Amino acid sequence: MNVAAAPELTRPVLSHEEIRRIIFGILIAMFLAALDQTIVATALPTIGRELGDAELLSWIVTAYLVTATAITPLYGKVSDIAGRRPTMLVGITVFVIGSAACALAPNMLGLILARGLQGLGGGGLISMAQTIIGDMVPPKERGRYQVYIASVFVSSSLAGPVLGGFFAEHLHWSIIFWINLPLGVLAFLSVNRALKRLPQHNRRHALDVFGAVLMIVATTLLLMALNWGGIRFPWTSTPIMGLLAAAAVGWAAFGLRMMTASEPLIPVALFTNGVVLNGTLAACFGMGAFIGLTIYTPVYLEIVQGLSASDSGLALIPLMIGTVTGATISGRAMAKVVHYKRLPLGGLVVAIAATLLLAIEGESLPFALMEVIFAVISIGLGTLLPVTTVAIQNAVPLHQLGTATASMNFFRSLGGSLLVAVFGAILLAGGIVGGLHGPAAGVESAPHSPAAVAAFRTMFEAAAAALAVALLFLVVMEERPLRGRAAPTPVAD
Repeated sequence: MNVAAAPELTRPVLSHEEIRRIIFGILIAMFLAALDQTIVATALPTIGRELGDAELLSWIVTAYLVTATAITPLYGKVSDIAGRRPTMLVGITVFVIGSAACALAPNMLGLILARGLQGLGGGGLISMAQTIIGDMVPPKERGRYQVYIASVFVSSSLAGPVLGGFFAEHLHWSIIFWINLPLGVLAFLSVNRALKRLPQHNRRHALDVFGAVLMIVATTLLLMALNWGGIRFPWTSTPIMGLLAAAAVGWAAFGLRMMTASEPLIPVALFTNGVVLNGTLAACFGMGAFIGLTIYTPVYLEIVQGLSASDSGLALIPLMIGTVTGATISGRAMAKVVHYKRLPLGGLVVAIAATLLLAIEGESLPFALMEVIFAVISIGLGTLLPVTTVAIQNAVPLHQLGTATASMNFFRSLGGSLLVAVFGAILLAGGIVGGLHGPAAGVESAPHSPAAVAAFRTMFEAAAAALAVALLFLVVMEERPLRGRAAPTPVAD
């Protein structure tokens, strides 16, 4: 049976203005989760000094990442069963409670545990926002609203580090968590009011609790290995190999559960759908490459180009904001053309070429040209994001929309973690230890040092390879006509 043919009989007919009001409410909730991923980093040194346990400092980030990633598919399944509004409100509530616990944490262990709780709330907010947009807007018109999501990521990426550093230096580090309370209350009230008009897709189904536990455990073990490997322990050490082996067993058990459970957490049929499978993998490798580049490009600018930390942050802006431009162009084009894959296919080809140019000639390029290349990479990649999201949502019936969207976001997060680990391993193998994890004796860090140039060349080549894999999956993804309120009337081919 072709699930793409499922009718959309319960989608409400809302005006553009009504949709924008609803989206404003859910974007506040989404901004909570996106900001929390960027505002903490610049406050980490201050937190380490005040709580006096720098050894566990990385777990402030890792605890949130692990729980937020692992819980994402669970939100999608629950929202398909119980409805979007109650699921979103639970996520906001847990996130706010976790934020208050973080602000009140008396020691590092307490803060880490509170961050894990915060991640349990924040993990579903982003995918739920995308799912709710899918409930309101038919696929043919959905691309232009995906731009709002991209804007949230860019604004949080730009504002988070600045606010985190300001609060930690001039006020108190706990403010970075207290600020979530008024924002959370505003998001709760806005979502509660706005989402009452959404249709209910809740069905009388059972939640696969055992499958959810298996997936969370397997994801946690894998992310722990990816975060510790090459940093806390060597990749070939017993702890890392043990974690990877345990994660493999966990994923095998989860796969078996998916094939045997009467109502699995993630239906196997979802990934026998070629659009869902190929679109998810394209997004996974594309977003993974982008996350890796945003994390390690500042290190490249400092070590190879000799910029200061503040200047490298400013130089990163074109790489961050270009995605919004690409997503805007691609999202708006989807409503007007039949062959909506052509733009992201071309965008990825250009992004791959630009990334390879950085690998080959990066150290000798003029700074202004390098900034242009960063923007070109970002814009090209940005064209991929709304197309994969909308194509996946277009390929499933409404009652599976939450599960499909959450699964895509889950694998995008895993892809980001995996490629960040790969990029980090490449740089560590090249001796770039001091630039990644603080001062270290005997590390080459002078601008244009041969070891640094070679290590980052390999990293950019790996990024280009990841983008090429994303391009391959996008090529093979079926280009199904987008459903709309009326018969399609494309104005261009």
